[in-house]
Amino acid sequence: MATSPLSVTSKPPSVTRLRHQRPPLTPVRVSAAAVTTTTGMPDHHHPSLEITGGGADRFLPAFNTLHLHYKPFPIIGWNRHLETIFAAFFRTVPEVKYRRECLRTQDNGTIALDWVYGDHRSLPSDSPILILLPGLTGGSQDSYVKHMLAKAKSKGWRVVVFNSRGCANSPVTTPQLQTASFTADTCHVVDHVSSRYPIASIYAVGWSLGGNILVNYLGREHHRCSLSGAVSLCNPFNLVIADENLRKGFNNIYDRALRGGLSRTFEKHASLFEEMHDEYNVQEGLNPRTVREYDEAITRVSLGYKSVDEYYSNSCSCHVVQHVRIPLLCIQAANDPIAPIEATPYSDIKDNPNCMLIVTPQGGHLGWVAGDDAPFGAPWTDNVVIEFLEHLQKNASKLE
Repeated sequence: MATSPLSVTSKPPSVTRLRHQRPPLTPVRVSAAAVTTTTGMPDHHHPSLEITGGGADRFLPAFNTLHLHYKPFPIIGWNRHLETIFAAFFRTVPEVKYRRECLRTQDNGTIALDWVYGDHRSLPSDSPILILLPGLTGGSQDSYVKHMLAKAKSKGWRVVVFNSRGCANSPVTTPQLQTASFTADTCHVVDHVSSRYPIASIYAVGWSLGGNILVNYLGREHHRCSLSGAVSLCNPFNLVIADENLRKGFNNIYDRALRGGLSRTFEKHASLFEEMHDEYNVQEGLNPRTVREYDEAITRVSLGYKSVDEYYSNSCSCHVVQHVRIPLLCIQAANDPIAPIEATPYSDIKDNPNCMLIVTPQGGHLGWVAGDDAPFGAPWTDNVVIEFLEHLQKNASKLE
């Protein structure tokens, strides 16, 4: 994506569909001194975190990081677009060596799992496992994925990256690429990992569209979900609202970057779609003007939807949060330009005793350039995620 002057404010743009607009809440301000209730607004110097959810009281003891002020890195962390772009281009990328495993699905598709090389020999069979789900067109090569991987590995966890179809140079054997609502692949991955390590506890973390895919799996497959806990970060939740938001103002730069990634991936495998029936618009898939145009031409057809609007409406993970039955931590940035805060299902998270929501005042999208590792190191969220997962694992071990 190209850079340009960034002069917008940090307030999310308004949207026309506000089914999940957050209700008036009394947020929790977390400070170094104590956890207190306040209605004051955060500022750049000592911004507060908004914490809610039916499971908030249950999970708060897990965190040490939340008792410290959220301090965005000066200048970079004060503008959502600057923070988003800075993190995408200038964040360090930890060195990681992978061992790839390809799974064949029932529909003859292929999923690529990237395991940390050597862990299958060095870690005991009961080591906790973390499955990572990157965002749209993302994969095991992305900096935010590798930082989380490195953090979990340092704690003795076994980590595997679940690359959606066509991502991270994975082989494509059927006319279907990454989608927001197809949970069968997630079921297949979790079942496979469970069968390989039957005595290990398994957790998952998803970012952006990967977070939407993960929460869809947790809600739709709650009756068979074998995960012990999960974390969703910068989840768009409501794809109808996110689609409208992505095509507004400066956000067009993200739309352009994402549709470029989609069309480049599609170009490598266009021949698979050309052999199919006439519903696919291959030419538009190769040269879409927006993500929406690509999804209309390719994605919704592969899933059997009549329109892109039907695809988006039926892919919203906000509709299934109420059905989640395992511990779920959601972390959102109030100024996220791609996953607008208005799409966050506050009420359902608040009503579900298994869910907790943390909203940071800044962070952008996949940014969170704050904390001791800023500006080039790991996102602020990594420590929060690890504290939550280790808390769950510790309690799980006590029950065994």
